[in-house]
Amino acid sequence: MEKYLKQLTQKELSKMTSIAKAAAKLFDEKGYLETSMDDISTAAKLSKGGIYHYFSSKNEILYFISTNFMGFLLKDLEQELEEIVDNFEKIQFIISRHIGFYTKYIAEAKTTLHEGHLLPPAYFKIIAEQERQYHQIVNKVLSDLLGGRISEDQLKVLTFILFGTCNGIYYWYDPKGSIIPEELSKIISHILCKGLLGFGEKKKGKTKGEESQRRFVGKKDK
Repeated sequence: MEKYLKQLTQKELSKMTSIAKAAAKLFDEKGYLETSMDDISTAAKLSKGGIYHYFSSKNEILYFISTNFMGFLLKDLEQELEEIVDNFEKIQFIISRHIGFYTKYIAEAKTTLHEGHLLPPAYFKIIAEQERQYHQIVNKVLSDLLGGRISEDQLKVLTFILFGTCNGIYYWYDPKGSIIPEELSKIISHILCKGLLGFGEKKKGKTKGEESQRRFVGKKDK
């Protein structure tokens, strides 16, 4: 499908995006398995023949939704982070950016999170690789923030805590409510970043304490 997408005109890509947007809303509301091509045809206001002109199957629509959304998250992220010097500010930027995309493309985000595992192995492998790239970028920033003072396993846990907190807002958050996405980003950034820095200081203090203990034991042995 990747080769096919590269051959499309902007107009054709726009039509596919429109179909995918309608499908994402249905997948979010009804579930992927419960949504039929007839449902998508009705929601997209396009004949089934028109749908099949762009997508050969429902799997292709789900893949298009998921890879496009992950593409949004990855596009220019590393370059944007390079322009920020402070690691604390980098984490704040990642959180704000992540929530911004998720609230702007909420149906696509939830579809990717909750239905992506239903993709055929070949498609799922591509989405999993995009997710791995995204996690690695965030993992690196967290490692730099904490000065490499924690283990790889602990770093992995912190990365998943960050994503879990940001992704979990879709169970309860209403972007049209009194708390706008920008304010929500600041709240989450403040809580997570303060927690991360506190965790880092605790690890730093523990390292110093262990070193002092080793020196004390060494003196006793002498």
